[in-house]
Amino acid sequence: MKVKVISILEDNYMYLIIEESTRDAVAVDAAVSKRLLEIIKKEGATLKAILTTHHHWDHARGNEELVKLFPGLEVYGGDHRVGGLTHRVTHNEELKFGSINVRCLLTPGHTLDHVCYFVWEEDSLDAPAAFTGDTLFVGGCGRILEGTAEQMYKSLTEVLGTLPQESKVFCGHEYTARNLKFALKVEPESEMVKDKLAWAKLREDEDLPTVPSTLAEEFLYNPFLRVSEEAVQKFTGKVDPVEVFAALRQAKDSFRKPKERLNPQAVLAFEWGLFEPFLEKK
Repeated sequence: MKVKVISILEDNYMYLIIEESTRDAVAVDAAVSKRLLEIIKKEGATLKAILTTHHHWDHARGNEELVKLFPGLEVYGGDHRVGGLTHRVTHNEELKFGSINVRCLLTPGHTLDHVCYFVWEEDSLDAPAAFTGDTLFVGGCGRILEGTAEQMYKSLTEVLGTLPQESKVFCGHEYTARNLKFALKVEPESEMVKDKLAWAKLREDEDLPTVPSTLAEEFLYNPFLRVSEEAVQKFTGKVDPVEVFAALRQAKDSFRKPKERLNPQAVLAFEWGLFEPFLEKK
């Protein structure tokens, strides 16, 4: 199994998971169908299914066109608002595509229909992958648009937070540098945050992705997973975990955005070969 990391739109990611022995593939958040088709053709892959994290256009816009192009294509998601939906999934439902296994995890908060996908390959020593959409980002979490702070907190800690710590985190947006700037405000003495932010800035300067991280790493610098830490509680003035989380999210919502932005024309594709990423040359 390998994961193609595809940068699209202004700062979105979509992904193509390829079973290397058969070249069968599953897409995650197929928002830009043209770009996805280019990668599929270059890889010599066959698209079997689409996993959609939630219904927002920048994650699901390409579904309906792809369903027309590939009769019988399966589209999985959390509710009827997902374009082209053929299968509405339930929490902990498991799907199988050849040797690739997928567990569907309902993670309300950003939207009520949000689903994360935990993916692993049979008989492989490589770490599993978690496709977290707009629930968990590198260094941060998504805005709460439809759910509640308690729902988002539980989605992060009780659902995603209990996955194997070595799980690779593939999120829906390149927000890492700005997330870590906020994390540094929350924990200004954290060497982990400082080091990760310096690394993220270098990646950003070179238009390179900061995904994947690992779940274990997120617990070291992501404030939304560190609500029990003294420094985070001091920043929020709260102690109860849900109240700490809610205060963090409110503070992040009003945190100024950095002046620097990713190149909106960046549509380069990257591959994570489970151990070594490389830049795909065009």
